[in-house]
Parts: sequence; C-alpha cells; structure tokens
Amino acid sequence: MYSMCQQQTLWQNTPMKHSKRDLTLALAGIFQAASLVKQIANTGMANSAVIESSLETLFKFDAETVEDVYGGVAGVGAGIRELNKQFSSSKDERDIEITRYVISILTLEKKLSSNRDMLDQIATSLENIKSGLDYFSLMHENTLLKIGQLYKDTISNLNPRIIVSGEQTHLGNEKNASRIRTLLLAGLRSAILWRQCGGTRWSILFNRKRYETESTLLLREL
Repeated sequence: MYSMCQQQTLWQNTPMKHSKRDLTLALAGIFQAASLVKQIANTGMANSAVIESSLETLFKFDAETVEDVYGGVAGVGAGIRELNKQFSSSKDERDIEITRYVISILTLEKKLSSNRDMLDQIATSLENIKSGLDYFSLMHENTLLKIGQLYKDTISNLNPRIIVSGEQTHLGNEKNASRIRTLLLAGLRSAILWRQCGGTRWSILFNRKRYETESTLLLREL
C-alpha cells in the first residue's frame, strides 16, 4: 500500500515493489508540480484542474497503487507531458527552471524524510485540513491558505530552501504564494512516493531513455 501515513501520523518512505511505470508516474508528479510553480510565479495563472489534481495527492493517505495516488494517469497528464518533453529534448532545449525546481524538491525530500517529527506534524495537519474539506473545497482560498501555512511552518525551516523565481507582481500576491507553497508540498509528496518506488538521483542521470520511453507509452493513455 502506497500510504503517506503510518498510524495516521507518519508520511512513509519505505521502499516498495515498483515498476518502471510507477517510477515514471511518481516522477511526473514532481514535474507537474514544478511546472505549475513556474507558471504561477511567472504569469500568476495555471490550469485550476491540474492544480487540483496535484493537491489531491496530499490527501491520498492509503492509496493501493501509485496510479491511485493521482486518481488515474490523467491526473498527472500534464506532468507526463512535461517529463517527456524534458527527457526527449536536447540539453540546450530543456527548461532549466523546471529542472532546478525538480532537483530542489528531490534534495529537500531527503531532508524531510529524515525528520520524523516534521513528517508527523505534516501528516497530522493534513488530516485536520482534510476534515475541513466538508465545508471548504480543496481549491477554496481558505484551504490553500491552510496548506500554504503548513508549508511555512514546516518545510520552510529546512535547508536548502527552494527559491522560486518569477515576476515580483505575482510572487508578492498572497494567493499566488499560497498556491506555490501548496504545489511545492505536493511535489514533495510525489518525491516521497518516487523514492518509495526505488527512485534515486542517479536513476535520473543514467535512465533518462527509460523514463522517456515509459512516458511516451503513458502519453498514449491520455
């Protein structure tokens, strides 16, 4: 079971049986979050349905499969497209900003996964936020503010911090700042899942072709 929680309090990072498909879906989840962060930081806008799909993963506490975490392949479709584009492009054509966010998320995930108290705090807070979804939708400003505040109270205290670049007009908008923080947390959720599936930084370097091939197969399902 690809659970974020153990006894409803702990985000797990226990290695599990995995496939190339599982690894690619989880990595695509990171790329999706990174791409959305870039869009909001630079334009103040991003597809609401895609944002919601990423944020829903934060509350999939006991999904049976990796695909279930994303509610199906379509739930991470934007990330699959971005991953495929990045891995099939030449070095000069890759989006360096998205790559930087992905690497930063993977680096921060290692720090987070070694901090049990913080993992417990995040999982408990997400349980509380989930209970409030009966009153406010996931995309409601109140919900986004709560998740964003959770990021500030926890992840922001880890180093190295993720530095988001973009237009100050958009970055200075509190609503945008909350959306960016929630998406970074969603990216970390996918990073934990990816590592659960056996993902490593080295696997990205040496298995680019494998990820490209698998993402091409997944694109056919969209």
